[in-house]
Amino acid sequence: MLKPNQANDSANSRSPIIFSFFAGSGFLDLGFERTGFDVRFVNEFHKPFYEAYKYSRQIMNHPEPQYEHHLGSIEEFLNGNPKKRLKQYITNAKKDNLVGFIGGPPCPDFSVAGKNKGREGDHGKLTESYIDTIIAFKPDFFLLENVKGLWSNKKHFLFYKEMKDKLENAGYILTDRLANCIEFGAPQDRDRILLFGIKRSKVKRNQRLKLDQNFKWNTYLKFDKEVVLNKSLWPTTTLYSANSSLPAPDFSEDIEELTVEYWFRKNDVCNHPNAKHHFKPKAGLPKMQTIAEGDVSGKSFKRLHRWRYSATAAYGNNEVHLHPYQDRRLSAAEALAIQSLPKEFVLPKDMGLSNMFKTIGNGVPFLLSEAIAKTIKDFLKTL
Repeated sequence: MLKPNQANDSANSRSPIIFSFFAGSGFLDLGFERTGFDVRFVNEFHKPFYEAYKYSRQIMNHPEPQYEHHLGSIEEFLNGNPKKRLKQYITNAKKDNLVGFIGGPPCPDFSVAGKNKGREGDHGKLTESYIDTIIAFKPDFFLLENVKGLWSNKKHFLFYKEMKDKLENAGYILTDRLANCIEFGAPQDRDRILLFGIKRSKVKRNQRLKLDQNFKWNTYLKFDKEVVLNKSLWPTTTLYSANSSLPAPDFSEDIEELTVEYWFRKNDVCNHPNAKHHFKPKAGLPKMQTIAEGDVSGKSFKRLHRWRYSATAAYGNNEVHLHPYQDRRLSAAEALAIQSLPKEFVLPKDMGLSNMFKTIGNGVPFLLSEAIAKTIKDFLKTL
């Protein structure tokens, strides 16, 4: 009879194995973990995010990565000493099951709100480094997550097409989709490109030319984004009043679960360990108090509406998201809820506020990550 640890090892050996890059505090990884993937290797460059990843997993009683949680740049695996070590990990992992890379390289250089430097920017270069890492180490499958700008900007789209051509020339077949996290139940308007690739040799001949049909992107959609993003369904603005009550509207669709207030209550944000982690208003308080609930038209201060979904969780570049009915910015607990994290996900109490909100804003909404993990797992079962 297997001992408990042996049983877990045996179960893990039957699960697809994940190597995670640009992991941040692990929002994308969490979706894969909870879907039954075996996350054995994690890479993150920024130490506060690396520490938050480890802390959150301890709180949730998740195991540490079997191989390594590496603090450093992805470029070390292309040119540095860790290259040989990573190659050995992958060789070992492939003896157990299929191996996949997942990652969302930092994207401000491709973002409309960013510096728009594209592939020449310090962050833009990392997307190509991720593609080069995939080609160099040849995982069985991979996922790339990035911003809409790679499609909507002509210059960035040419770069994106070039990266896809490199992957296809390296023996991968590809399918991609522009996804909005609100489609999957996250209370936020946030578009992201998802690119999935798999080695041509792993796919049945009759699937190769029809990957877009066989990879069921829409299986776990909960809402039609064209419907739920229709502004006529939602309240517009409400005169701001601190600590006010406001009953839920009589929604014409079953969409209350897409509202900020629904998630505040679902995650019990007032009693969450990160409830007190928010910036304290100083000189800007009088201006804050003039902004109506639901007025997100400003370049800086945007006050969310409790009975509406949030604008894209972007907590940097002078964009300040205000609490719907309190004289302050959002707390980390509230921002985590807007990113659809389970309420047991916690950031370290000694983590700086800037790093807290940066890692939250950078992260993939949990319900999106969980849905794509399920979609990939379903597809792998058909091989």
